[in-house]
Amino acid sequence: MAEKLQRMEAIMRGENQLDRSRALLALIDQLAPGEFEEVIAQFRALGITQNRLGEYSMLLSAWAKVDPFAALDYARNNTQGGFASSTILSSWASLDPEAALRWAETNFDGTGANPFLAGVIRGIAENNPERATELLRGMPFSEQRGEALAGMMQHILKQGPEASRLWIMALDDERLREGAMMRMAEPLADIDPKGTAEWLVKNPGQASNRRLDDVYETWAGKDLDSAIASLNTLPAGDQRSIALGGVISREASNDPKAALALMDRYPGDVNDGVVRDFVRNAAGKDPEIAANTISRIADEGQRNVAYQRMLWGWLESDMTKAQAFVQAHQLPEQVTRMVTRRVQELQNRQ
Repeated sequence: MAEKLQRMEAIMRGENQLDRSRALLALIDQLAPGEFEEVIAQFRALGITQNRLGEYSMLLSAWAKVDPFAALDYARNNTQGGFASSTILSSWASLDPEAALRWAETNFDGTGANPFLAGVIRGIAENNPERATELLRGMPFSEQRGEALAGMMQHILKQGPEASRLWIMALDDERLREGAMMRMAEPLADIDPKGTAEWLVKNPGQASNRRLDDVYETWAGKDLDSAIASLNTLPAGDQRSIALGGVISREASNDPKAALALMDRYPGDVNDGVVRDFVRNAAGKDPEIAANTISRIADEGQRNVAYQRMLWGWLESDMTKAQAFVQAHQLPEQVTRMVTRRVQELQNRQ
């Protein structure tokens, strides 16, 4: 056993992740069920758990396959935060879902959402997404349900974008459906930006409005002309402005002048949010054009915040040009005070 512990520590001290994984798998294959506890305890004693979560998960998952009861007993008595228990339950549920579910239900005697179900659902989802969905639907709105939903995502997405969207829309709990839309819109956009954008437009609501700009930003990065063509089909209103903000965000990070020209093509759709998106994304590429555009923000409070955020970073990267901008423009007193403090701060560092 002492030799195995020494090997485990030597493996974990290695810098190459692939080599660590191969060596750890070889060691795991040599461990008897009763040896896992000591190996995992020694692993945790090294103080590198947060930096080696993949390897920690491998050890826990392997233990769950040979003695889930002992593994869960150890996790409950020696760990905090739920990572260990969830990993063990997920591994167990992939092999024996009903046994893992019985344990989760038997060992929870509190109120509210059962914290053990997230791991069980994640383990079941790969082979039986229908059963996993049934369990997910039965959970009350909670952080634990969010974790369970996150654990299911990769397995739902494997079914393809259209099936994933149908799965989301079939969720009868509005909060759960909105949460699924929020979480899955971006990965769906990576696969199918056009279909995802059309889906969000057809299903307006809080989640779709919050993700529509991200989807159009992703789409613009893949095919700017197609994203703009789609934007042109949207009726004037919130959705069109949100979509424009996404396109502007992507273009501003690449070519601020082109993004500014694009904004000028849609004057009726440019609101404060679109301008803020432009400023935030153009600042790193062309701080001067970004700073000069802030004046388009109609809301005084938001405009002042944008000036302060913009100038804070610009003073550090190019103090001379930033100060020249401040001197050439009549800015609010609170902005100029911030600039004065920031300049003194940066000069004191030198």
